[in-house]
Amino acid sequence: MTTYRYAPRRTTRLRLVGAAVTALVLAATGTATQAMAAQDTTRQPQSAKTPPPPVPTLAWTDCQGGYECADADVPLDYREPQGRKITLAVVRKKAADPAKRKGTLFMQPGGPGNSGVDFVRNNYDDLPAALRDSFDVFGYDVRGVGRSSALTCFDDARYTKAVTDAKGVPGPDAFGPAVREAAEFNQACLDNSGGLLPYVGTEYVARDIDLLRQALGEEQLTYYGRSFGAYIGTVYASMFPKRVRAATLDGAYDPYKYAYRPYEYDRAQYLALDGTMSRFLDWCAADQAVCGFGDGDPRGAFEQLKKDLDANPVTTANGGKANGYTLVYRLMFNINEGKVIWPSLGAALKKAQARDNTSFLLRPPSPASFDFLGPNVVVECVDKDYPKSLRKLERNVTANAKDAPLLGPAMAFGPPTYDHQHATACVQWPAETPSRYDGSFRAKGSAPILVLGTTGDPDTPYQDAVALSRQLDNASLLTFDAEGHTAFGRSACATDAVVNYLVDQVVPASGTTCADETQPPSSTPKTAPPGTTLSELRNGVNERVERIGDAS
Repeated sequence: MTTYRYAPRRTTRLRLVGAAVTALVLAATGTATQAMAAQDTTRQPQSAKTPPPPVPTLAWTDCQGGYECADADVPLDYREPQGRKITLAVVRKKAADPAKRKGTLFMQPGGPGNSGVDFVRNNYDDLPAALRDSFDVFGYDVRGVGRSSALTCFDDARYTKAVTDAKGVPGPDAFGPAVREAAEFNQACLDNSGGLLPYVGTEYVARDIDLLRQALGEEQLTYYGRSFGAYIGTVYASMFPKRVRAATLDGAYDPYKYAYRPYEYDRAQYLALDGTMSRFLDWCAADQAVCGFGDGDPRGAFEQLKKDLDANPVTTANGGKANGYTLVYRLMFNINEGKVIWPSLGAALKKAQARDNTSFLLRPPSPASFDFLGPNVVVECVDKDYPKSLRKLERNVTANAKDAPLLGPAMAFGPPTYDHQHATACVQWPAETPSRYDGSFRAKGSAPILVLGTTGDPDTPYQDAVALSRQLDNASLLTFDAEGHTAFGRSACATDAVVNYLVDQVVPASGTTCADETQPPSSTPKTAPPGTTLSELRNGVNERVERIGDAS
């Protein structure tokens, strides 16, 4: 058996797109009518003539702290299940109380691009005791991420140049350079990871999870997925509905818009992020004593700060440069924390205004961030069906920059980094996408599925959770009335509901609302409020988001 660990493959260079941005790159792929038809098609896991892929054997070894680690060999391409393999890194910690053990809990982080191994190891101690007693807690790095043949596109030097050259307030001619830089990014993906690009889509990730479920001896899947992990769980449930015991989808995606109408999906994210930033600035204006930024006009001060930093970047402690784009990038992630973070954001903005490079909002993305950002772009370019028209691309990103003026312009015309910044790369995506899921999202016949949505979520808009709960045949929606990203670990009410569901399969009544968000304190708390956590369950990738407890 040949195990596939990343082997770069050189590919014919892409012809870079020039300033004539109205030209077509490729013919359109699919239509809304075809996509709607796919919604009513039951997707078969394997052709009747194709032998099933072998279930991996997990040889567990101690990897400190009570954790066990193993490698799992799964097919690189599920069209050839007996062919080349890719090796996935997995981790587990056995149930704390064997007498109460109910099975294995799969923990899937957000992303794409976050390490599931790190997610489990960094968050296990913060999990409620009932989950640690009832389940072996399991995580893994999905294909193309972390220890599982990580993708590489731009190298660190090129990514550093891209984010250093980007602006918080791009000029009127920013579209052409953005398209050209995205084409360069795509070429780097081909040059450095060409042999892996077609196979990292979410359908293949879901198939991997089903093999891992079997390897662990589980008849059905018990699953918690946050953010992009919620989309992975949605695809799994849609492909293997009878194999779901319990699936919690927290910070859920509207899967239909994500897969088939990506411009609509992206636009909602632009507006949600800017809406959160706007509400923060309104609070800042109303409570200047606690916020401390803006001298009575925080919105005007923020707009001026972006321009000032673009014109005169701040030198960081390691000699890098922090500009307006740096500020926007850091706000995009840190504002996910909700109201509890608002006083610290105000203090960090005030430091940035004073050109104090200890502000956590003036930390440019680093190589550890790039390890996340590259796969984040690639997976979404495989998963999303963007129309291949530069004319349509220009209309959409320009409209998003205009209608989300606080953070949107930097995202719309910046380099390919996170989520709603992917369109410039994905419209020009050069690789095949056999691992893209293009079936129905009904999950007909599944056990009840719990969907969680946060009303002020800047990353996965609340309406996405509403839409998913309606698309699934058997789902219950729990609403967290709050700012910030996701609900579990941020709300005692939501956390209790998740625990009761995962342990005892008790589904909260659809329409249940939790309203126990921690309000802005006078300073960032050093310990979490009861029933919540300040761990990576909220933060995601530590380096990318920067824990701020000691930085304000």
